[in-house]
Amino acid sequence: MKTVFKYLLPFKLKISAGLTVKIIGTVVELFLPYILSHILKNVVVEQSVTKILFWGALMIICALTACFCNIWANRMAAKVSRTFSENVRRDLFDKTLRLSSKKIDEFTVPSLESRITTDTYHVHNFVGMIQRMGVRAPILLLGGVAITLIMDSFLALAMIVVLPLIFVSVFFISKNGTPLYTKVQKSVDKLIRIVREDIQGIRVIKALSKNEYEHKRFDASNKSLVKEETKAGTVMNSVNPIMTLLMNVGIVAVIALSANRVANHQSDPETVIAFMQYFTQISMSMMFISRMFVMYTKCAASAGRIAEVLNCESEITINSKKEYPDIKTDSHIVFSNVSFGYNSGFMNVKNINFELKKGGSLGIIGATGSGKSTVIKLLLRFYDITEGAIYIDGEDIRTLSPEVLYKKFGTAMQYDFIYNDTILENIRFGREISEESVLNAAETAQAADFIKSFPDGFNHMLSQNGTNISGGQKQRMLISRALAAKPEILILDDSSSALDYKTDANLRKALAENLTDTTLVTVAQRVSSVKDCDLILVLEQGEIIGAGSHEYLLENCTEYKEISESQMGGAFVE
Repeated sequence: MKTVFKYLLPFKLKISAGLTVKIIGTVVELFLPYILSHILKNVVVEQSVTKILFWGALMIICALTACFCNIWANRMAAKVSRTFSENVRRDLFDKTLRLSSKKIDEFTVPSLESRITTDTYHVHNFVGMIQRMGVRAPILLLGGVAITLIMDSFLALAMIVVLPLIFVSVFFISKNGTPLYTKVQKSVDKLIRIVREDIQGIRVIKALSKNEYEHKRFDASNKSLVKEETKAGTVMNSVNPIMTLLMNVGIVAVIALSANRVANHQSDPETVIAFMQYFTQISMSMMFISRMFVMYTKCAASAGRIAEVLNCESEITINSKKEYPDIKTDSHIVFSNVSFGYNSGFMNVKNINFELKKGGSLGIIGATGSGKSTVIKLLLRFYDITEGAIYIDGEDIRTLSPEVLYKKFGTAMQYDFIYNDTILENIRFGREISEESVLNAAETAQAADFIKSFPDGFNHMLSQNGTNISGGQKQRMLISRALAAKPEILILDDSSSALDYKTDANLRKALAENLTDTTLVTVAQRVSSVKDCDLILVLEQGEIIGAGSHEYLLENCTEYKEISESQMGGAFVE
Protein backbone atom coordinates (compact mmCIF):
# COMPACT_ATOMS: atom_id res chain seq x y z
CA MET A 1 0.00 0.00 0.00
CA LYS A 2 2.88 2.38 0.82
CA THR A 3 4.32 2.07 -2.68
CA VAL A 4 1.04 2.92 -4.35
CA PHE A 5 -0.10 5.60 -1.92
CA LYS A 6 3.13 7.54 -2.28
CA TYR A 7 1.54 8.67 -5.55
CA LEU A 8 -0.92 10.66 -3.42
CA LEU A 9 1.81 12.87 -1.93
CA PRO A 10 1.78 15.39 -4.84
CA PHE A 11 -1.95 15.88 -4.22
CA LYS A 12 -1.72 16.51 -0.48
CA LEU A 13 -2.81 20.16 -0.79
CA LYS A 14 -5.78 19.30 -3.01
CA ILE A 15 -6.71 16.42 -0.72
CA SER A 16 -6.45 18.68 2.34
CA ALA A 17 -8.64 21.32 0.68
CA GLY A 18 -11.20 18.70 -0.33
CA LEU A 19 -11.27 17.16 3.13
CA THR A 20 -11.67 20.61 4.72
CA VAL A 21 -14.69 21.33 2.53
CA LYS A 22 -16.06 17.86 3.29
CA ILE A 23 -15.64 18.45 7.06
CA ILE A 24 -17.50 21.76 6.85
CA GLY A 25 -20.37 20.18 4.91
CA THR A 26 -20.60 17.19 7.26
CA VAL A 27 -20.53 19.28 10.44
CA VAL A 28 -23.28 21.55 9.08
CA GLU A 29 -25.32 18.46 8.16
CA LEU A 30 -24.79 17.09 11.66
CA PHE A 31 -26.62 20.05 13.22
CA LEU A 32 -29.82 19.63 11.16
CA PRO A 33 -31.56 17.16 13.56
CA TYR A 34 -30.54 19.33 16.53
CA ILE A 35 -32.10 22.41 14.91
CA LEU A 36 -35.26 20.40 14.15
CA SER A 37 -35.44 19.30 17.80
CA HIS A 38 -35.04 22.94 18.91
CA ILE A 39 -37.86 24.04 16.58
CA LEU A 40 -40.24 21.34 17.83
CA LYS A 41 -39.34 21.82 21.50
CA ASN A 42 -38.89 25.58 21.84
CA VAL A 43 -40.07 27.50 18.76
CA VAL A 44 -43.39 25.83 17.92
CA VAL A 45 -44.75 26.30 21.48
CA GLU A 46 -44.23 30.06 21.15
CA GLN A 47 -46.41 30.05 17.98
CA SER A 48 -44.21 32.72 16.45
CA VAL A 49 -44.33 32.57 12.64
CA THR A 50 -41.26 34.78 12.39
CA LYS A 51 -39.14 32.46 14.53
CA ILE A 52 -40.44 29.38 12.73
CA LEU A 53 -39.54 30.95 9.37
CA PHE A 54 -36.13 32.02 10.68
CA TRP A 55 -35.20 28.58 12.02
CA GLY A 56 -36.74 26.91 8.96
CA ALA A 57 -34.67 29.13 6.69
CA LEU A 58 -31.61 28.30 8.77
CA MET A 59 -32.29 24.58 8.23
CA ILE A 60 -32.60 25.15 4.47
CA ILE A 61 -29.35 27.16 4.42
CA CYS A 62 -27.58 24.41 6.36
CA ALA A 63 -28.97 21.74 4.02
CA LEU A 64 -27.90 23.70 0.92
CA THR A 65 -24.47 24.39 2.43
CA ALA A 66 -24.00 20.70 3.21
CA CYS A 67 -25.14 19.75 -0.30
CA PHE A 68 -22.85 22.30 -1.99
CA CYS A 69 -19.83 21.33 0.14
CA ASN A 70 -20.37 17.62 -0.49
CA ILE A 71 -20.71 18.11 -4.26
CA TRP A 72 -17.64 20.35 -4.38
CA ALA A 73 -15.56 17.98 -2.24
CA ASN A 74 -16.69 14.95 -4.27
CA ARG A 75 -15.67 16.65 -7.54
CA MET A 76 -12.24 17.42 -6.08
CA ALA A 77 -11.93 13.82 -4.86
CA ALA A 78 -12.87 12.47 -8.29
CA LYS A 79 -10.24 14.66 -9.96
CA VAL A 80 -7.52 13.59 -7.51
CA SER A 81 -8.35 9.88 -7.79
CA ARG A 82 -8.54 10.13 -11.60
CA THR A 83 -5.13 11.81 -11.91
CA PHE A 84 -3.66 9.54 -9.23
CA SER A 85 -4.72 6.36 -11.05
CA GLU A 86 -3.53 7.83 -14.36
CA ASN A 87 -0.06 8.32 -12.87
CA VAL A 88 -0.03 4.80 -11.40
CA ARG A 89 -1.09 3.28 -14.74
CA ARG A 90 1.52 5.33 -16.59
CA ASP A 91 4.38 4.26 -14.34
CA LEU A 92 3.14 0.69 -14.19
CA PHE A 93 2.99 0.50 -17.99
CA ASP A 94 6.41 2.14 -18.29
CA LYS A 95 7.85 -0.34 -15.77
CA THR A 96 6.24 -3.22 -17.63
CA LEU A 97 7.93 -2.17 -20.87
CA ARG A 98 11.29 -2.05 -19.08
CA LEU A 99 11.01 -5.42 -17.35
CA SER A 100 13.55 -8.01 -18.33
CA SER A 101 12.33 -10.96 -20.35
CA LYS A 102 12.88 -13.19 -17.33
CA LYS A 103 10.65 -11.02 -15.15
CA ILE A 104 7.97 -10.89 -17.85
CA ASP A 105 8.09 -14.69 -17.93
CA GLU A 106 7.67 -14.76 -14.14
CA PHE A 107 4.76 -12.30 -14.02
CA THR A 108 3.23 -13.51 -17.34
CA VAL A 109 1.72 -11.09 -19.86
CA PRO A 110 -1.95 -11.72 -18.88
CA SER A 111 -1.11 -10.94 -15.24
CA LEU A 112 0.63 -7.70 -16.24
CA GLU A 113 -2.42 -6.72 -18.33
CA SER A 114 -4.67 -7.42 -15.35
CA ARG A 115 -2.50 -5.32 -13.02
CA ILE A 116 -2.55 -2.34 -15.39
CA THR A 117 -6.34 -2.51 -15.81
CA THR A 118 -8.33 -4.28 -13.08
CA ASP A 119 -5.93 -3.68 -10.20
CA THR A 120 -5.51 0.03 -10.89
CA TYR A 121 -9.30 0.29 -11.14
CA HIS A 122 -9.72 -1.17 -7.63
CA VAL A 123 -7.14 1.24 -6.21
CA HIS A 124 -8.79 4.15 -8.05
CA ASN A 125 -12.18 3.30 -6.51
CA PHE A 126 -10.79 3.10 -2.99
CA VAL A 127 -8.87 6.38 -3.26
CA GLY A 128 -12.03 8.09 -4.49
CA MET A 129 -14.20 6.59 -1.76
CA ILE A 130 -11.76 7.28 1.09
CA GLN A 131 -11.79 10.98 0.14
CA ARG A 132 -15.57 11.07 -0.11
CA MET A 133 -16.44 8.97 2.93
CA GLY A 134 -13.20 8.65 4.90
CA VAL A 135 -13.94 11.90 6.76
CA ARG A 136 -17.71 12.15 6.40
CA ALA A 137 -18.53 8.74 7.93
CA PRO A 138 -16.35 9.09 11.07
CA ILE A 139 -17.63 12.65 11.71
CA LEU A 140 -21.26 11.53 11.39
CA LEU A 141 -20.52 8.55 13.64
CA LEU A 142 -18.54 10.33 16.37
CA GLY A 143 -20.47 13.59 16.10
CA GLY A 144 -23.80 11.79 16.25
CA VAL A 145 -22.71 9.79 19.30
CA ALA A 146 -21.42 12.94 21.05
CA ILE A 147 -24.61 14.94 20.43
CA THR A 148 -26.90 12.08 21.46
CA LEU A 149 -24.90 11.70 24.66
CA ILE A 150 -25.54 15.38 25.38
CA MET A 151 -29.22 15.12 24.46
CA ASP A 152 -29.99 11.89 26.37
CA SER A 153 -27.05 9.89 27.67
CA PHE A 154 -29.23 6.98 28.79
CA LEU A 155 -30.67 6.35 25.31
CA ALA A 156 -27.26 6.94 23.71
CA LEU A 157 -25.67 4.22 25.83
CA ALA A 158 -28.17 1.66 24.50
CA MET A 159 -26.95 2.48 21.00
CA ILE A 160 -23.26 2.71 21.88
CA VAL A 161 -23.28 -0.82 23.32
CA VAL A 162 -23.72 -2.35 19.82
CA LEU A 163 -20.93 -0.30 18.19
CA PRO A 164 -17.99 -2.36 19.56
CA LEU A 165 -19.71 -5.53 18.34
CA ILE A 166 -20.00 -4.01 14.87
CA PHE A 167 -16.36 -2.91 14.79
CA VAL A 168 -15.12 -6.32 15.93
CA SER A 169 -17.25 -8.12 13.34
CA VAL A 170 -16.11 -5.84 10.52
CA PHE A 171 -12.46 -6.13 11.55
CA PHE A 172 -12.32 -9.93 11.67
CA ILE A 173 -14.29 -10.39 8.46
CA SER A 174 -12.23 -7.81 6.55
CA LYS A 175 -9.00 -9.41 7.77
CA ASN A 176 -9.71 -12.35 5.43
CA GLY A 177 -10.55 -10.11 2.50
CA THR A 178 -7.06 -9.39 1.14
CA PRO A 179 -5.99 -13.03 0.57
CA LEU A 180 -9.41 -13.86 -0.87
CA TYR A 181 -9.30 -11.02 -3.39
CA THR A 182 -5.67 -11.88 -4.25
CA LYS A 183 -6.94 -15.31 -5.33
CA VAL A 184 -9.70 -13.62 -7.33
CA GLN A 185 -7.15 -11.52 -9.22
CA LYS A 186 -5.07 -14.61 -9.98
CA SER A 187 -8.18 -16.22 -11.47
CA VAL A 188 -8.70 -13.06 -13.51
CA ASP A 189 -5.11 -13.42 -14.79
CA LYS A 190 -5.86 -16.97 -15.92
CA LEU A 191 -9.07 -15.92 -17.66
CA ILE A 192 -7.30 -13.09 -19.48
CA ARG A 193 -4.59 -15.52 -20.59
CA ILE A 194 -7.15 -17.86 -22.16
CA VAL A 195 -8.99 -14.98 -23.88
CA ARG A 196 -5.69 -13.61 -25.17
CA GLU A 197 -4.59 -17.00 -26.50
CA ASP A 198 -7.93 -17.66 -28.20
CA ILE A 199 -8.09 -14.24 -29.84
CA GLN A 200 -4.56 -14.62 -31.20
CA GLY A 201 -5.24 -18.14 -32.43
CA ILE A 202 -8.82 -17.64 -33.62
CA ARG A 203 -8.02 -18.72 -37.20
CA VAL A 204 -6.38 -21.96 -36.07
CA ILE A 205 -9.30 -22.64 -33.73
CA LYS A 206 -11.78 -22.20 -36.58
CA ALA A 207 -9.67 -24.18 -39.04
CA LEU A 208 -9.44 -27.15 -36.65
CA SER A 209 -13.10 -26.83 -35.54
CA LYS A 210 -12.04 -26.43 -31.92
CA ASN A 211 -14.63 -23.80 -31.01
CA GLU A 212 -16.40 -26.12 -28.59
CA TYR A 213 -13.12 -27.25 -27.00
CA GLU A 214 -11.98 -23.65 -26.40
CA HIS A 215 -15.43 -22.75 -25.13
CA LYS A 216 -15.16 -25.51 -22.52
CA ARG A 217 -11.68 -24.34 -21.57
CA PHE A 218 -12.91 -20.77 -21.14
CA ASP A 219 -16.00 -21.95 -19.28
CA ALA A 220 -13.88 -23.92 -16.80
CA SER A 221 -11.71 -20.86 -16.10
CA ASN A 222 -14.79 -18.64 -15.92
CA LYS A 223 -16.44 -20.96 -13.39
CA SER A 224 -13.23 -21.01 -11.33
CA LEU A 225 -13.27 -17.19 -11.28
CA VAL A 226 -16.95 -17.15 -10.30
CA LYS A 227 -16.18 -19.63 -7.50
CA GLU A 228 -13.39 -17.42 -6.12
CA GLU A 229 -15.52 -14.26 -6.47
CA THR A 230 -18.46 -15.99 -4.77
CA LYS A 231 -16.26 -17.11 -1.89
CA ALA A 232 -14.77 -13.64 -1.44
CA GLY A 233 -18.15 -11.96 -1.92
CA THR A 234 -19.91 -14.27 0.55
CA VAL A 235 -17.36 -13.54 3.26
CA MET A 236 -17.09 -9.82 2.65
CA ASN A 237 -20.78 -9.20 1.98
CA SER A 238 -21.64 -10.73 5.35
CA VAL A 239 -20.47 -7.43 6.87
CA ASN A 240 -23.63 -5.54 5.88
CA PRO A 241 -26.18 -8.09 7.16
CA ILE A 242 -24.34 -8.51 10.47
CA MET A 243 -24.01 -4.76 10.89
CA THR A 244 -27.67 -4.19 9.94
CA LEU A 245 -28.78 -6.84 12.44
CA LEU A 246 -26.80 -5.27 15.26
CA MET A 247 -27.97 -1.76 14.35
CA ASN A 248 -31.60 -2.92 14.26
CA VAL A 249 -31.14 -4.47 17.69
CA GLY A 250 -29.85 -1.11 18.86
CA ILE A 251 -32.80 0.73 17.30
CA VAL A 252 -35.31 -1.61 18.94
CA ALA A 253 -33.61 -1.08 22.29
CA VAL A 254 -33.65 2.71 21.83
CA ILE A 255 -37.32 2.74 20.81
CA ALA A 256 -38.32 0.54 23.78
CA LEU A 257 -36.33 2.65 26.22
CA SER A 258 -37.49 5.98 24.72
CA ALA A 259 -41.17 4.95 24.93
CA ASN A 260 -40.73 4.15 28.60
CA ARG A 261 -38.79 7.36 29.29
CA VAL A 262 -41.36 9.55 27.49
CA ALA A 263 -44.17 7.83 29.41
CA ASN A 264 -42.34 8.53 32.68
CA HIS A 265 -41.58 12.15 31.61
CA GLN A 266 -37.84 11.47 31.70
CA SER A 267 -37.56 12.56 28.06
CA ASP A 268 -39.74 14.24 25.44
CA PRO A 269 -40.96 13.26 21.92
CA GLU A 270 -38.94 16.04 20.26
CA THR A 271 -35.71 14.65 21.67
CA VAL A 272 -36.67 11.13 20.56
CA ILE A 273 -37.37 12.38 16.99
CA ALA A 274 -33.98 14.10 16.80
CA PHE A 275 -32.39 11.09 18.45
CA MET A 276 -33.78 8.72 15.80
CA GLN A 277 -32.48 10.99 13.03
CA TYR A 278 -29.03 10.90 14.59
CA PHE A 279 -29.34 7.15 14.91
CA THR A 280 -30.12 6.98 11.18
CA GLN A 281 -27.03 9.09 10.43
CA ILE A 282 -24.92 6.84 12.64
CA SER A 283 -26.35 3.75 10.90
CA MET A 284 -25.52 5.21 7.48
CA SER A 285 -22.01 6.10 8.59
CA MET A 286 -21.49 2.55 9.83
CA MET A 287 -22.65 1.21 6.46
CA PHE A 288 -20.19 3.50 4.68
CA ILE A 289 -17.38 2.39 7.00
CA SER A 290 -18.17 -1.26 6.32
CA ARG A 291 -18.12 -0.57 2.57
CA MET A 292 -14.74 1.10 2.95
CA PHE A 293 -13.43 -1.99 4.73
CA VAL A 294 -14.64 -4.18 1.86
CA MET A 295 -13.10 -1.89 -0.73
CA TYR A 296 -9.90 -1.67 1.30
CA THR A 297 -9.44 -5.43 1.08
CA LYS A 298 -9.76 -5.26 -2.72
CA CYS A 299 -7.46 -2.25 -2.84
CA ALA A 300 -4.86 -3.89 -0.58
CA ALA A 301 -4.76 -7.01 -2.75
CA SER A 302 -4.49 -4.96 -5.95
CA ALA A 303 -1.98 -2.49 -4.49
CA GLY A 304 0.25 -5.38 -3.46
CA ARG A 305 0.20 -6.77 -7.02
CA ILE A 306 0.95 -3.33 -8.47
CA ALA A 307 3.79 -2.78 -6.00
CA GLU A 308 5.34 -6.12 -7.01
CA VAL A 309 5.87 -4.73 -10.50
CA LEU A 310 6.79 -1.17 -9.52
CA ASN A 311 9.35 -2.37 -6.96
CA CYS A 312 10.74 -5.08 -9.19
CA GLU A 313 14.46 -4.49 -9.55
CA SER A 314 15.86 -4.75 -13.05
CA GLU A 315 17.99 -7.81 -13.57
CA ILE A 316 19.56 -6.17 -16.61
CA THR A 317 21.99 -3.70 -15.04
CA ILE A 318 24.78 -1.63 -16.58
CA ASN A 319 28.01 -3.07 -15.22
CA SER A 320 31.37 -1.34 -14.95
CA LYS A 321 34.21 -1.93 -17.38
CA LYS A 322 36.38 -2.85 -14.41
CA GLU A 323 34.17 -5.85 -13.85
CA TYR A 324 33.80 -6.65 -17.55
CA PRO A 325 36.80 -5.06 -19.37
CA ASP A 326 36.99 -4.44 -23.11
CA ILE A 327 38.98 -6.75 -25.34
CA LYS A 328 41.09 -6.01 -28.40
CA THR A 329 39.55 -7.54 -31.48
CA ASP A 330 38.97 -6.81 -35.15
CA SER A 331 35.62 -8.62 -35.01
CA HIS A 332 32.29 -6.84 -34.75
CA ILE A 333 30.56 -9.59 -32.73
CA VAL A 334 32.31 -12.07 -30.45
CA PHE A 335 30.72 -14.93 -28.47
CA SER A 336 33.20 -16.34 -25.96
CA ASN A 337 32.24 -19.61 -24.21
CA VAL A 338 28.63 -18.48 -23.85
CA SER A 339 26.26 -20.72 -21.90
CA PHE A 340 22.75 -19.92 -20.70
CA GLY A 341 19.74 -21.62 -19.10
CA TYR A 342 16.23 -20.25 -18.68
CA ASN A 343 15.91 -22.39 -15.57
CA SER A 344 18.66 -23.11 -13.08
CA GLY A 345 20.23 -26.51 -13.50
CA PHE A 346 19.66 -26.82 -17.25
CA MET A 347 21.62 -25.05 -19.97
CA ASN A 348 19.66 -24.27 -23.13
CA VAL A 349 22.83 -23.24 -24.98
CA LYS A 350 26.34 -24.41 -24.10
CA ASN A 351 29.82 -23.21 -25.04
CA ILE A 352 28.85 -20.99 -27.98
CA ASN A 353 31.99 -19.55 -29.59
CA PHE A 354 32.30 -17.54 -32.80
CA GLU A 355 33.60 -14.24 -34.19
CA LEU A 356 32.06 -12.18 -36.97
CA LYS A 357 33.71 -9.33 -38.85
CA LYS A 358 31.95 -6.01 -39.40
CA GLY A 359 29.87 -6.24 -42.57
CA GLY A 360 30.01 -10.02 -42.39
CA SER A 361 27.08 -12.40 -42.34
CA LEU A 362 26.22 -15.16 -39.90
CA GLY A 363 23.68 -17.90 -40.50
CA ILE A 364 22.26 -20.03 -37.68
CA ILE A 365 20.40 -23.22 -38.56
CA GLY A 366 19.14 -26.17 -36.61
CA ALA A 367 16.10 -28.13 -35.56
CA THR A 368 13.27 -26.63 -33.53
CA GLY A 369 14.41 -26.17 -29.93
CA SER A 370 18.09 -26.29 -30.81
CA GLY A 371 18.72 -22.82 -29.30
CA LYS A 372 18.77 -20.60 -32.40
CA SER A 373 16.45 -17.91 -31.08
CA THR A 374 18.06 -18.14 -27.64
CA VAL A 375 21.40 -17.08 -29.15
CA ILE A 376 19.67 -14.03 -30.66
CA LYS A 377 18.00 -13.15 -27.33
CA LEU A 378 21.38 -13.28 -25.62
CA LEU A 379 22.95 -11.05 -28.29
CA LEU A 380 20.14 -8.54 -27.75
CA ARG A 381 20.59 -8.98 -23.99
CA PHE A 382 16.97 -9.89 -23.39
CA TYR A 383 18.51 -12.28 -20.88
CA ASP A 384 21.89 -12.16 -19.17
CA ILE A 385 24.18 -15.04 -19.98
CA THR A 386 25.03 -17.59 -17.31
CA GLU A 387 28.63 -18.09 -18.35
CA GLY A 388 31.06 -16.51 -20.81
CA ALA A 389 30.88 -13.11 -22.52
CA ILE A 390 29.42 -11.39 -25.59
CA TYR A 391 31.28 -8.47 -27.18
CA ILE A 392 30.32 -5.86 -29.77
CA ASP A 393 33.29 -3.88 -31.09
CA GLY A 394 35.30 -5.26 -28.18
CA GLU A 395 32.87 -4.01 -25.51
CA ASP A 396 31.08 -6.46 -23.25
CA ILE A 397 27.35 -5.87 -23.84
CA ARG A 398 26.81 -5.93 -20.06
CA THR A 399 28.60 -2.56 -19.87
CA LEU A 400 26.38 -0.89 -22.47
CA SER A 401 23.20 1.00 -21.63
CA PRO A 402 20.02 -0.33 -23.26
CA GLU A 403 19.74 2.87 -25.33
CA VAL A 404 23.24 2.43 -26.77
CA LEU A 405 22.93 -1.33 -27.24
CA TYR A 406 19.53 -1.46 -28.92
CA LYS A 407 20.33 1.42 -31.23
CA LYS A 408 22.88 -0.84 -32.91
CA PHE A 409 20.25 -3.39 -33.93
CA GLY A 410 17.55 -3.73 -36.51
CA THR A 411 15.49 -6.80 -35.71
CA ALA A 412 12.77 -8.72 -37.53
CA MET A 413 11.31 -11.64 -35.62
CA GLN A 414 8.99 -14.27 -37.06
CA TYR A 415 6.12 -13.24 -34.77
CA ASP A 416 6.69 -9.48 -34.49
CA PHE A 417 3.54 -7.48 -33.94
CA ILE A 418 1.82 -5.00 -36.24
CA TYR A 419 -0.51 -2.38 -34.84
CA ASN A 420 -3.58 -0.71 -36.29
CA ASP A 421 -2.03 2.11 -38.31
CA THR A 422 -0.68 2.82 -41.78
CA ILE A 423 2.11 0.80 -43.36
CA LEU A 424 4.29 3.93 -43.22
CA GLU A 425 3.86 4.32 -39.45
CA ASN A 426 4.31 0.60 -38.86
CA ILE A 427 7.68 0.76 -40.62
CA ARG A 428 8.69 4.00 -38.87
CA PHE A 429 7.52 2.61 -35.54
CA GLY A 430 7.62 5.99 -33.80
CA ARG A 431 11.15 6.79 -34.96
CA GLU A 432 12.22 9.92 -36.82
CA ILE A 433 12.80 8.25 -40.17
CA SER A 434 12.28 10.03 -43.48
CA GLU A 435 9.86 8.72 -46.09
CA GLU A 436 12.81 8.25 -48.44
CA SER A 437 14.50 5.91 -45.95
CA VAL A 438 11.24 4.03 -45.50
CA LEU A 439 10.92 3.62 -49.29
CA ASN A 440 14.52 2.43 -49.64
CA ALA A 441 14.04 -0.07 -46.81
CA ALA A 442 10.84 -1.38 -48.43
CA GLU A 443 12.57 -1.81 -51.79
CA THR A 444 15.48 -3.72 -50.21
CA ALA A 445 13.01 -5.91 -48.28
CA GLN A 446 11.09 -6.66 -51.52
CA ALA A 447 8.01 -4.98 -50.02
CA ALA A 448 7.71 -1.88 -52.20
CA ASP A 449 5.83 -3.60 -55.05
CA PHE A 450 2.98 -4.99 -52.95
CA ILE A 451 2.75 -1.77 -50.92
CA LYS A 452 2.44 0.35 -54.07
CA SER A 453 -0.26 -1.98 -55.37
CA PHE A 454 -2.61 -0.65 -52.68
CA PRO A 455 -4.63 2.41 -53.84
CA ASP A 456 -3.29 4.46 -50.92
CA GLY A 457 0.20 2.95 -51.01
CA PHE A 458 2.20 3.49 -47.82
CA ASN A 459 -0.87 5.11 -46.25
CA HIS A 460 -2.74 1.82 -46.50
CA MET A 461 -4.29 1.09 -43.10
CA LEU A 462 -3.36 -2.21 -41.48
CA SER A 463 -5.57 -4.06 -39.05
CA GLN A 464 -4.32 -5.15 -35.66
CA ASN A 465 -1.61 -7.80 -36.08
CA GLY A 466 -1.73 -7.24 -39.86
CA THR A 467 -4.59 -9.65 -40.49
CA ASN A 468 -5.52 -7.86 -43.75
CA ILE A 469 -2.23 -8.74 -45.47
CA SER A 470 -0.63 -12.10 -46.22
CA GLY A 471 2.05 -13.78 -44.13
CA GLY A 472 4.74 -13.10 -46.73
CA GLN A 473 3.71 -9.44 -47.04
CA LYS A 474 3.76 -9.10 -43.26
CA GLN A 475 7.29 -10.53 -43.04
CA ARG A 476 8.60 -8.23 -45.77
CA MET A 477 7.08 -5.24 -44.01
CA LEU A 478 8.72 -6.29 -40.73
CA ILE A 479 12.08 -6.61 -42.49
CA SER A 480 11.49 -3.09 -43.88
CA ARG A 481 10.99 -1.88 -40.29
CA ALA A 482 14.29 -3.48 -39.25
CA LEU A 483 16.15 -1.88 -42.19
CA ALA A 484 14.63 1.59 -42.02
CA ALA A 485 16.97 2.98 -39.33
CA LYS A 486 20.10 1.65 -41.12
CA PRO A 487 21.33 -0.47 -38.19
CA GLU A 488 24.88 -1.65 -37.54
CA ILE A 489 23.61 -5.18 -36.99
CA LEU A 490 20.59 -6.64 -38.79
CA ILE A 491 18.94 -9.67 -37.19
CA LEU A 492 16.48 -11.75 -39.19
CA ASP A 493 15.10 -14.41 -36.87
CA ASP A 494 13.19 -16.83 -39.08
CA SER A 495 11.60 -13.76 -40.65
CA SER A 496 11.53 -15.07 -44.23
CA SER A 497 9.85 -18.41 -43.57
CA ALA A 498 6.69 -17.31 -45.41
CA LEU A 499 8.57 -16.09 -48.49
CA ASP A 500 8.79 -18.15 -51.66
CA TYR A 501 12.27 -19.19 -52.84
CA LYS A 502 12.44 -16.54 -55.55
CA THR A 503 11.49 -13.66 -53.22
CA ASP A 504 13.84 -15.01 -50.56
CA ALA A 505 16.69 -15.13 -53.10
CA ASN A 506 15.95 -11.56 -54.26
CA LEU A 507 15.89 -10.41 -50.64
CA ARG A 508 19.28 -11.96 -49.89
CA LYS A 509 20.72 -10.45 -53.07
CA ALA A 510 19.39 -6.97 -52.19
CA LEU A 511 20.76 -7.24 -48.65
CA ALA A 512 24.20 -8.19 -49.96
CA GLU A 513 24.22 -5.26 -52.43
CA ASN A 514 22.79 -2.52 -50.20
CA LEU A 515 24.08 -3.41 -46.72
CA THR A 516 27.80 -3.80 -47.29
CA ASP A 517 28.67 -2.19 -43.92
CA THR A 518 25.91 -3.90 -41.96
CA THR A 519 26.60 -7.10 -40.06
CA LEU A 520 23.87 -9.60 -40.87
CA VAL A 521 22.66 -12.37 -38.55
CA THR A 522 20.13 -14.76 -40.08
CA VAL A 523 18.27 -17.48 -38.22
CA ALA A 524 16.46 -19.84 -40.56
CA GLN A 525 15.09 -23.31 -41.10
CA ARG A 526 16.01 -23.29 -44.80
CA VAL A 527 19.53 -23.82 -46.04
CA SER A 528 18.82 -21.51 -48.98
CA SER A 529 18.44 -18.59 -46.56
CA VAL A 530 21.89 -19.05 -45.00
CA LYS A 531 24.03 -20.77 -47.64
CA ASP A 532 25.65 -17.48 -48.79
CA CYS A 533 26.62 -16.42 -45.25
CA ASP A 534 30.30 -16.02 -44.37
CA LEU A 535 29.82 -18.21 -41.31
CA ILE A 536 27.09 -20.78 -40.67
CA LEU A 537 26.47 -22.31 -37.24
CA VAL A 538 24.66 -25.63 -37.00
CA LEU A 539 23.04 -26.05 -33.59
CA GLU A 540 21.75 -29.20 -31.94
CA GLN A 541 20.45 -29.30 -28.37
CA GLY A 542 22.07 -25.95 -27.64
CA GLU A 543 25.55 -26.83 -28.88
CA ILE A 544 27.44 -26.01 -32.07
CA ILE A 545 27.92 -29.25 -34.01
CA GLY A 546 29.20 -27.54 -37.15
CA ALA A 547 30.62 -24.12 -38.09
CA GLY A 548 31.94 -22.81 -41.39
CA SER A 549 30.91 -21.93 -44.91
CA HIS A 550 28.22 -23.75 -46.86
CA GLU A 551 30.80 -25.74 -48.84
CA TYR A 552 32.79 -26.61 -45.72
CA LEU A 553 29.74 -27.85 -43.86
CA LEU A 554 28.59 -29.97 -46.80
CA GLU A 555 31.86 -31.83 -46.56
CA ASN A 556 32.38 -31.90 -42.78
CA CYS A 557 28.95 -31.77 -41.08
CA THR A 558 26.69 -34.76 -41.69
CA GLU A 559 23.61 -33.11 -40.16
CA TYR A 560 23.97 -29.99 -42.32
CA LYS A 561 24.51 -32.11 -45.43
CA GLU A 562 21.33 -34.09 -44.70
CA ILE A 563 19.32 -30.89 -44.20
CA SER A 564 20.76 -29.36 -47.36
CA GLU A 565 20.15 -32.41 -49.53
CA SER A 566 16.59 -32.90 -48.29
CA GLN A 567 15.67 -29.24 -48.81
CA MET A 568 17.55 -28.55 -52.02
CA GLY A 569 16.37 -31.85 -53.40
CA GLY A 570 12.80 -31.02 -52.45
CA ALA A 571 13.10 -27.67 -54.15
CA PHE A 572 14.53 -29.33 -57.26
CA VAL A 573 11.67 -31.84 -57.45
CA GLU A 574 9.14 -29.02 -57.21
